[in-house]
Order: sequence, then structure tokens, then C-alpha cells
Amino acid sequence: MKFIHTAWAGLTLIYLLASCGVDRSGEYYALIADKTWIYETMQQNYLFYEDIPAESELNFFDKPDEFLRSASSQSDQKNGTYFSHVDSVSVSRAMSEYPTFGFEAATVRTNSGNALRVIYVEPDSPATEAGLKRGDWIIAVDGNEISSNDYEEYVGRPTQAHSFTLGSYNPYDENEDEELYVEFDTIGTVELAAPRYIEQHNILTTNTLVTSDGHRAFYMLYNEFGEDGDELQSAFSGISSSDDIILDLRYNPGGYVSTSQILSTLLAPQSAVGQTFLNMTYNDKINKTETLTFDASLLSGGAPLSYRNLYIITSSNTASASEIVINCLKPYMEGRLFQVGTATFGKNVAQQCFTNEASPYLELWLTTSLLSNSENFSDYYDNGLAPDFEIEEDFGGDLYELGSEDEALLQTVLYHVSNGAFPSATSTGSAVSARSSRVYNSGWKVLSNSIDRKPKLNKFR
Repeated sequence: MKFIHTAWAGLTLIYLLASCGVDRSGEYYALIADKTWIYETMQQNYLFYEDIPAESELNFFDKPDEFLRSASSQSDQKNGTYFSHVDSVSVSRAMSEYPTFGFEAATVRTNSGNALRVIYVEPDSPATEAGLKRGDWIIAVDGNEISSNDYEEYVGRPTQAHSFTLGSYNPYDENEDEELYVEFDTIGTVELAAPRYIEQHNILTTNTLVTSDGHRAFYMLYNEFGEDGDELQSAFSGISSSDDIILDLRYNPGGYVSTSQILSTLLAPQSAVGQTFLNMTYNDKINKTETLTFDASLLSGGAPLSYRNLYIITSSNTASASEIVINCLKPYMEGRLFQVGTATFGKNVAQQCFTNEASPYLELWLTTSLLSNSENFSDYYDNGLAPDFEIEEDFGGDLYELGSEDEALLQTVLYHVSNGAFPSATSTGSAVSARSSRVYNSGWKVLSNSIDRKPKLNKFR
């Protein structure tokens, strides 16, 4: 029936355009030209081309992004995230897509109401200027209680200045066998200026930590694989061969494949240089596998870093280009690469950019290849890449500053740095306390997490 309606609409439009003796059918074809180009490009290049619906089942009058979604395979999406996508060429790669306050947050429901928990704050943003920081609880905005639907208005796409009421978090119980209750005490307000476009920092935080037994560990929170990877080389300057490296990818949804190659080459052992980094296997129409290597020419010094062990912190939002780094380094770093956190998102395909002179305002990022490491392992779509030590970030507990030795996930890593093994369930720094776990299970629930909404990207041109 959809085709009948679409075809009838098209024929009606052609008739109207050709009425009064003037053939204006070209205007009709102009309306569908960009979708026709998308469809033809998919037929030849799409990894899942066999799943593309027939033309008769698609509406070529849809907007380009809507048309692409309707034509995409179920294998080209996960958990509501579509992999193939359409971008506007006007989108800045370094600036926020919309005016923003510059903070990420989780919407948390407690048994005494809702709150926003600040996950992190971008530098040089309205949030930073107002004094907002990681771990703050926002319990009201302009005097109004937080609702479960307030994410877009206050975090995703705010449109005006607001006054945020901050609270302290006080779980309590009258009976150890009963559910924990949560109370918030008001501790003050912060005034956020009007949202604006801000620079988004790929490297959000770096720090060098020294454990009590003298081991040094360099920490970097890397939030996105931007198109320019030059900053990575300078960020790691000063690393010594006795140091450990802690790469925090818990909030990193991916980015450019080329930048994941730079970072991986930087972190790979010298013996891996010149060896297979990543295999990109195309559909059987194209019938080829492109192999990228750990390429020393990508490095300003010509050689990768010399260090002891690599620790990578992950979560379910660690995706795409982040997963490339983990999966492709593993074959070369047995006994030296340790993944801490929770399983990654699970995206093992990449999107290639296509452009069309007739639609100069569009970039079509189409899934064209399956990704595997030097051992041809690519089977992590369903379950992600599993950690060596599992610990989940506790949004109801203490959220210490990222890069602080008190932060729960980093504390677990530092235990291994000092002891050469991960802690047991009762060891200091191992997991969330029993009391906090009870809060997690009964006293509060995460309704939404702004990190979840970030697009998961493996992009190459």
C-alpha cells in the first residue's frame, strides 16, 4: 500500500507539473534526486545490500535521513542507534552541534523524586563558568522539580539561561532489611548563562599518578576520535618505559578510523610496527579486504611508545573506533593489555563517506565494511568486548573527579598497577560498597544517560 500511495502521489505531481502545456516533470525528479543517489550508492557499496527493500517499498519523497533509515538493514543498527547516517557538510567537527551548557548528565529516579547527576563538564563552557562539576546533583531548575522528560530542555538542547538548585545526596534506612530511602538537602544554586556553541575536547583530562609503592601511571580520558590525531602524540610526551598507561574510553563512542590507527600505532609494541592493524572487508560485489598496518610514518618520532602495561577503561558506551583500538591491540599485547569496566557497546562495522555533486550539502556515511583484527576476530556485535575485570560506574555513589586516584574505576586499575593482580571482592578499591550497591538496586534508577545518546561512529573517507 505504501508504494501505491507513493506512486500515486508521484504521478499526481507529474500531472500537475505538466499541466497547462508546460512540462515541468524535471522538478519532480529534482525532488527525489538525492534519495535516488542514496539508493543507487547503497546497491553497489552497502555491506548489507541484500537487505535493501525494493524501490516500490520506499518513499522517495522522504527527507534523506528518513529515507536512509527506511532503506537500512536491521544489522546496521543496535539499541536504537543507526550506523549509516546522513550529515550536513556544514556540521563543525570541533564545535558542539547545538548551543549547549557543556555538561553531560544522567537522569536519576529516586524514591523521593528525580535528579540530574553531572557526569562531566566541558572546559570553557557555561557549566564550567557557573561552577558546575562532576558529581553534582541537580534537584530543581528555576524552582521546579526535575521530571523524567527534562533531559532535552536542560542537557541535550537547552535554549535559555537557567538557575540550577544543587542538592546533597543522603540515602538512609530505618531497618537493614528494608529498601533504602533517598533524601536531598538543598546546598545552593548555580546560575547558568544562555547556552552557546562550545569547543568539544577530544582529550578531556590527563594526569600522572604515583602509587604508594612508587609506580607511575599516565592517565588520559579520551572522549572522541576526532579527525585530527596530532594532539595524541604530544599528549603522551614524557612517558617513560617504566610507566603504565591508563586510557579511559568509558565515554568514547568512536570517531575516525584513521585516528584509531594513529593511537593504536602509538600504543603498539615495536614488534607490531608494519604488521596488520585492521582488516576492512567489503561486500561480495566489491570483493576486497583492505588492510591497515601499524604504520610508523603516522608518528612524529617514528617509533611507538615504550611503557610497561596498558589499561583501558570501558563501558557500554565505549564503541566503534574505541573498540577498534582494543580489538586490534590485543593480539600483540597478551599479558600487557587489561580492560577494566563493563563490556563495550559492540559495533564491528565502519561507515565510508560518499558525496554527490548534485547534492553538495550532504555527506552520506554508509556502512561498507566489516572490521576484524590481525587474527580475523570480529565477533563482538552481540556482546561487545568483555573486560578482564568488571566494575560498573556507580551513579548513586561518590563520583570523584576523573583522573583522581579516588575514582572507583581508576582505583581498581591502580590496585593492579601496584599488585600485579586485580582485587578480590573484599579488597580496597575493588567495587562499590555494599551500602551503595543497595542504593543502586533499590534506592535509585538511571532513567537516561546523555552519553548513551552520542552517535557511535567508525568513519573513514
